[in-house]
Amino acid sequence: MRKRFGFTIVELLTALVIIALLVGLLIPAMSMVRKIAKETAQKHQFTTIDMALMAFKNDYGDYPPSEWRPPAEDYCGAQKLAEALLGWDLMGFHPDSDFRSNGWNDAGDYIYDPNNPAYFDQRRGPYLELATTNAFRLGNIPINKPGLFDDTGLLAPDTFVICDVFGIKKIPIGGKMVKAGTPILYYKANTSSKTMVDPFWDKRIYSAYDNLPLIELGKMTDGEQHGLVKDKNGDGDPDLYSFDYDGGIRDPKVGIPWPYRPDSYILISAGADGLYGTSDDIRNF
Repeated sequence: MRKRFGFTIVELLTALVIIALLVGLLIPAMSMVRKIAKETAQKHQFTTIDMALMAFKNDYGDYPPSEWRPPAEDYCGAQKLAEALLGWDLMGFHPDSDFRSNGWNDAGDYIYDPNNPAYFDQRRGPYLELATTNAFRLGNIPINKPGLFDDTGLLAPDTFVICDVFGIKKIPIGGKMVKAGTPILYYKANTSSKTMVDPFWDKRIYSAYDNLPLIELGKMTDGEQHGLVKDKNGDGDPDLYSFDYDGGIRDPKVGIPWPYRPDSYILISAGADGLYGTSDDIRNF
């Protein structure tokens, strides 16, 4: 009787089914590993920013401002964070800055003039390594100044923001495509306040309006509205104060809206979906 060699059709199909099952188990596991790795990288970025902000405070006695109000109506918290840690033009922060979007201060001095040694020599920092900071121009300015948004609304386009690690949009820089994350939101605490719910927004510990014009631009890739700007509870405020937003920025261990980090600042990353105010947001509180 002749011996048969090789596999039968049934054996081959069985092997293929087993391989398919293993692949089906492996792919979700790999996706979870990538998700955890990104979240870990984002928390590390926050740690790096924490150290940079502490260095800034040691030099100037306080954290950088974040308010969005006149006369800086085109300059919000995220932009001011980038200036403080990197400089208005990414070449270091000037101590005479009044955080204006055009590089001038209130005295009428163009303090970020790179051709003026008297101003340039006074700069400090940058407090972060530019090569690893994920700093991008806010506006996409033709022909040679690519950025995140084609229309920056109320905000000055030729300014910078620090983006998170979740690259959701490709930006052409230096002849190649670079993945840019969503801008990190920065809110400085009003340490003279003890409440989150004062009817006057500038009397609260944190003001949702500090980054409102940036949030209102929508998701970078398609303009989808962020959850953080919605007023789901009908109180007339963006949902930075809503208890629906994963407890808002209050301490869940107490019954009153008492926020985390009431004496410093908060940072918010939009997470992998590029939307603020959803369950995958990464925060420093």
